[in-house]
Amino acid sequence: MRKICIVTGSRADYGLLYYLLKEIQNDKDLELQLIVTGMHLSKEFGLTYKIIEKEFKIAKKIPMNLSTDTAKSISIEMAKAQISFAKTYAKIKPDLLVILGDRYEILSAAIPCVIANIPIAHIHGGETTQGAVDEVIRHSLTKMSHLHFCASKTYKNRIIQLGEDKRKVYNVGALGLDGIKQLKLLSKKEFENSIDFKLSKRSLLVTYHPQTLSLSTPKEQFRELLNALSRLKDTSLIFTKTNSDAGGKIINKMIDKYVKNNPNSVAFTSLGQLRYLSALLHIDAIVGNSSSGLLEVPSFKKATIDIGERQKGRIKAESVLSSRCEADKIYQNIQKIYTKSFSKILLNVKSPFGTAGASKKIKKIIKKVDLTKILDKKFHDIPI
Repeated sequence: MRKICIVTGSRADYGLLYYLLKEIQNDKDLELQLIVTGMHLSKEFGLTYKIIEKEFKIAKKIPMNLSTDTAKSISIEMAKAQISFAKTYAKIKPDLLVILGDRYEILSAAIPCVIANIPIAHIHGGETTQGAVDEVIRHSLTKMSHLHFCASKTYKNRIIQLGEDKRKVYNVGALGLDGIKQLKLLSKKEFENSIDFKLSKRSLLVTYHPQTLSLSTPKEQFRELLNALSRLKDTSLIFTKTNSDAGGKIINKMIDKYVKNNPNSVAFTSLGQLRYLSALLHIDAIVGNSSSGLLEVPSFKKATIDIGERQKGRIKAESVLSSRCEADKIYQNIQKIYTKSFSKILLNVKSPFGTAGASKKIKKIIKKVDLTKILDKKFHDIPI
């Protein structure tokens, strides 16, 4: 039986990995070894490991102290986590590690595998997030990995450009589309009841994370967004709080203060996959800089206002409006999504990331691929 170890560190990657976890768990020829770390084990971020435990057996919990979000503290926690990952791999002896994305806790998970000669499969490589330190982490994970599952032809080509063997790079589409297809989403009334909040005539989902490579501070960035939102009338606002990036705590405090003073708004540490995708069904647009606005939202034929440069360089559907992190520009783009001309764009928009089915495709490959020679990586040059 092939032992497949998967690491999840946040609500975001767990939502994307959920159906892949199910595929592996239900396959008699595979053994799922699930490691939970990062925000899942933090009270501040909702102790979301409890949700995971209802569905899957957790092989190991690796805590990280996220009480402070400075660069120094995050680096120290990464080092501590790396030690725990090394000890865990020595004990459970996985045949393959599967990781997703570009988070710093995933880097801590990958490094011990490289040293221990454990093959790595990386999901969602080849993408760019030029406004965040995650950019270099993602590409570093690509170079550490032996199998690559990407979301588009463009991203596949970029992985090959990094010197990876094109025979080991698979364009499977975006994992997030599986949840949209398979989940029975909540009706509007069910959704409102689930969050104890009634939607107005207009409604927006607001998800903003620190733009870690910006010259402005997270506080300055988010103040511009709040200034734009404050101008809106008859509009419900659903905030989801930030991840554990440096500077995230100040944004969460600003969200709490805003919600306290504005009854048309509500905030959640984590909506969970069902409520989050249901929200996308019933709101008018997502406003902020979450990758979800690019990956999942176009499939709902809803608008995305992508603020700043955190997602700069990523493929964007026509339904995505890029906006500078300035109150006037953000407000103007919010008004634009309600115009007749933009409504026509939404009617015809298509996701640039294919259709659902990535989880099954990935499971099939990791089940059958020959792992005996996969560690012998070579840099594959391309003609210049």
